Order: sequence, then structure tokens, then C-alpha cells
Amino acid sequence: MKTMRLWMLAAILTLCGTTYIQAQVMKAADLEKYAKQRYGDKWLDAAANLASTLTLDKNESLTYQQVIEAPGKTKQQIYVALNYWATATFKDKQAITLNDKDAGCIIISATIDGIADHTGTLNRYIVSITPIIKIDIKDGRVRVTYTVQNYDILKAEDAGWLGVLADNSDNRQSKQNIYSDGKRMKDDKTDRRLYDEQWEIAHHYPFVEKDNKKRTCSKALVMTHAYSNAIMDKVEEALKNGIVGNEDEDW
Repeated sequence: MKTMRLWMLAAILTLCGTTYIQAQVMKAADLEKYAKQRYGDKWLDAAANLASTLTLDKNESLTYQQVIEAPGKTKQQIYVALNYWATATFKDKQAITLNDKDAGCIIISATIDGIADHTGTLNRYIVSITPIIKIDIKDGRVRVTYTVQNYDILKAEDAGWLGVLADNSDNRQSKQNIYSDGKRMKDDKTDRRLYDEQWEIAHHYPFVEKDNKKRTCSKALVMTHAYSNAIMDKVEEALKNGIVGNEDEDW
């Protein structure tokens, strides 16, 4: 029985390792389900609909901000709760870039990998984002600011439909799984913050109508927006109910 349990644990850890995301708020597959439930599965339409409600900030970044009320809770109590949430949620030790109790500020920068994966005519693009999440704390309230300026792109050249169809079967799978520098495989876990290109959100669809990366950027935008909602929801939940739901002062 002990051997079976150890085998099952190893299998679970292996499965979890196949989707590497520094931010454990939500896995990419779960985020996609969440996005489809809220905005539908037609990414072009969803991005166009969202564009009418979104504005870029002065730095041409996509920024969301929400103030969450916490009546009766002191700055210290809120800081302890959200510091606990942040350290338990973001597993990468470098993800929390600022943690200042006196200032009442926590800043998190963590990559969520593979939010969009599109095979075009010539190339294949895998999109990741690294949101900056800033949590400002006062007595009785929290302000959460979520900012993304760029999409980080892993570009597989000649791995589009024309390249794959023209290639022989022996090379087809390897072309689909190798990124353009020839060193990073699809399942490479060394450093998912590596990228070949950065696309500024402000310079792509739906903020720019004529965009040859429209399909890739449509899904990327919807997923980025959905992740901001998930972050806000998780912070509010941690603030109100703690991480495990039974954290209070009466113990």
C-alpha cells in the first residue's frame, strides 16, 4: 500500500510538472475554461467586445485596478493575510519582488506560460505574460493594480501549416516541438521567461485593427483579461476568508 501511494504521488507530481506556471493562481487549462465561460470560445469576437471596455494607461500598458474593502481590519492584519496568500500562491522565490510591511506594499511579478498557442501559415507562436501585481494596503482597504505591457513570444519559424505540410513525417513532430533558437523544447522547464520576441499590446489587435497576428493576439488578450479577474477574485477571497477558510483570531 505504501509503495502504491508513493507511486501515485510521483505520478501526480509528474503530471503537475507538465504545465509549468510560476503563478499558481490558476493553471493555463483552467484559465482557458474560465475565459470561455465568461467571454465565449470565439476569441476574435470576445477580444473585439472587450476592446470597447478597455483603455490603455499612459505607458500603453493594459492596467486594471480594484479597491477591496476590509472593514474592521487593521493594516497589519491585512498585510499578514495577503503576505501569507502571496508566499503560498507564487512558488517562484523571485516572484515577490517587493514585500514591505511598513509601507503596506507587496509587488509580484510572475510568468504564466502558454496562455495562447497559434499555428499560422508560416510560423507558430506561443504566448506568455508576466503581469506586475501591486497590492497597496491601508487600514480597512486594499488596492490591487494588475499591469501587462507585452506578450512574450516563443516563435517556431517554419512550423506553420505550410512548413508542416511540406515537411516529411520524420521532421514534422520535431518542428512542432522546437522553438526557433533550436535549444528550447516544448517541455523545457529551464526558464520559461525566455522569449524570442515581445509584442506590445498597444500595437496589436484589437487596439490596432489591421494586424497579421490578429488571431494570436485575440486569445492572448482575452486570457490576459481573464487572469486579471482571477487575481482580483483570489485576493478578495484571501482577504475575507484566508487561504484555508478558517483563519481567525479566535484560536
